[in-house]
Amino acid sequence: MWDTVKNFFYNLSPTRIIVGYYLLTVTFATILLSLPIARQQDVPWSFIDSLFTAVSAVSVTGLTTVSIADTFTPTGIIFLIIILQIGGIGIMALGTFFWLLFRKKIGLKERQLIMTDQNQIKFAGVVNLMKHILIIFFLIEVIGAFILGLYYLRYFSSWQDALFHGLFSSVSATTNAGFDITGSSVKPYAGDYFVQFIHMLLIILGAIGFPVLIEVKNYLQKRRTVYHFSLTAKITTVTYFLLAIFGAMVFFIFEFSKFLSEKNWHESLFYSLFQSVSTRSAGLVTLDLQELSTATLLLFAILMFIGASPSSVGGGIRTTTFALNILFFFQFAKGNRIIKVFKREIHEEDLLKSFVVTAFAVLLVVTSVILLSFTEDVSLIAIIFEVCSAFGTCGMSLGITDDLTIFGKILIMILMFIGRVGIVSFMFMLGGKEKKENFHYPKERVTIG
Repeated sequence: MWDTVKNFFYNLSPTRIIVGYYLLTVTFATILLSLPIARQQDVPWSFIDSLFTAVSAVSVTGLTTVSIADTFTPTGIIFLIIILQIGGIGIMALGTFFWLLFRKKIGLKERQLIMTDQNQIKFAGVVNLMKHILIIFFLIEVIGAFILGLYYLRYFSSWQDALFHGLFSSVSATTNAGFDITGSSVKPYAGDYFVQFIHMLLIILGAIGFPVLIEVKNYLQKRRTVYHFSLTAKITTVTYFLLAIFGAMVFFIFEFSKFLSEKNWHESLFYSLFQSVSTRSAGLVTLDLQELSTATLLLFAILMFIGASPSSVGGGIRTTTFALNILFFFQFAKGNRIIKVFKREIHEEDLLKSFVVTAFAVLLVVTSVILLSFTEDVSLIAIIFEVCSAFGTCGMSLGITDDLTIFGKILIMILMFIGRVGIVSFMFMLGGKEKKENFHYPKERVTIG
């Protein structure tokens, strides 16, 4: 019996094992958040609330059917922080930590799982990658918690409350989770540019991608020698910041005569920058989304759909996928079939993968919008916004999450989960292991367009 079970798990693909681990984590989180010590007394609570919050925390999304501040005790919030850590750095990063702690040998199977979870394309260096991720990620969170905790002393009467809020704010921003214990996101600090700047910095460090952070660290250590950044790091960084600048500029243009009409220049600047950075996948806001125009909400939906960088805490189709699509469109229009960028050629398999991911994501989002339009009695823009927020693991909402039907909540949970594990992993989970073709048919051209 044991041998049969062992062989069954051994024959599973790494993708299915990783998805299974995340499902177990969701189960564990659901039980943890359902404990009486985690919740305030006499607060309405149901299994669907527990499951939804657990999925949202594991996927570091931030959508919730309850108020975190009013529902959970300090113990429950500590549980939530632990779950956000697991979801943020990835289940295999945590697994690697315990393997190293107990001096367990990390074999080929474990390295395959790490490679799958972190969306890497080669075995070499995956264990060192996990070590660096753990050190850098926790260091960022600790520094962020220390800075915000000390600064929050001006807002809270006790140093315990200030440090606790600083810790949660740092974890929520770095993991791009979007949860808050203020009851109103970052709106209380809409006029405090220092708090906003620290939040934006933490969001960027969490969403830019772990490999980029590691390469920057290596560059700083070897600044006296020539250091060559990888093509992935270059595309990721340029695309991420171009999207952030683009989002801020378009937000300013769309809201110049509306939401920003009575704001001065520095208020307009920070409103534009913060919301643009947060739509990468963080979900924190300094304003009421209901006050924004439909055009701005659609802009946010597009940015959330694109999401953060690969091998980061964020979801969506990822910045590199978007960049390869744009590069191919422009080069194809010029008659080029080979995509060149930063003196390198893009591999054909990566171009194909980027189009598959985008096509599947569009199909998934459109189908979800159609289904929710049939089952939910809310506006279309609110549904589009909610779906893109869930898929991009962003967490922004127009306030419809709690009013969704059971079907709607289940669909949003599925989108959040897919956004966390990634489109490629989800497709491989459905399709199984990659297959090698034993023979080929003659090729024939097909008329397109």
